[in-house]
Amino acid sequence: MAKKKDLNYVASVEQAISKKYGDETVQNPKANWDETKEKDYLQQMKEFYEKTRRFEVSQEKVEINGIKISKKLLNRDALRSCPICDSFARRSMDDVCLVKFDCCHKCYIQYVEDREERWIEGWRPNETKQ
Repeated sequence: MAKKKDLNYVASVEQAISKKYGDETVQNPKANWDETKEKDYLQQMKEFYEKTRRFEVSQEKVEINGIKISKKLLNRDALRSCPICDSFARRSMDDVCLVKFDCCHKCYIQYVEDREERWIEGWRPNETKQ
């Protein structure tokens, strides 16, 4: 048989809580809820779930040359290949040369070093100059 609730005890506990922590602690949660708060809540939930989805996407793994790397660690600029020799940029010096001279470090050593003016003017290997 179910035990009957002592309503006087429940009321005294509510009064004690209200006295110690304030009247809002014993109110029904729906008492102060309105359409504006509902819209704000729904907007916050959308933002939260979008942020969670972006985090999960950034944690996805991508396979590059047989190695799985987190997408978060990858930078689209670092995934570029050299337009001269089509090799994949592997070192930080390759990234530096790709940004500055649009070629990998190996091509920089072979074609650009000590000939920067010619490179900047537009000369590239395997092109005939007119």
